[in-house]
Amino acid sequence: MQPRNIEAVVKRKRYNTATSLLLAGDDFWDGHNWERQGRNTFLYRTKKGNYFSVRLSAVMGEDDTIESLTLSEAINIYEKLERRRVEFEEAFPGVEIEEA
Repeated sequence: MQPRNIEAVVKRKRYNTATSLLLAGDDFWDGHNWERQGRNTFLYRTKKGNYFSVRLSAVMGEDDTIESLTLSEAINIYEKLERRRVEFEEAFPGVEIEEA
């Protein structure tokens, strides 16, 4: 599942799911729907290399939100999300990974 087209201006930058790369999400099919207890988080990278998260809610009284992220915040979210659409190197080009 991928969120419907969502667009918002945050800190004078336009974020749009339709024109950005979906990196990861916490969506999963439970046999009936894709929602995780009424809430889902998705991580995106724009064509200009900016990161943002989309939080969708089916809970009454909660709104869907877009939040701009720093590179570090985006990596932290990526590592927590279970359903990765792209490998780390594609999600974060230029970020060096060192051996443990």
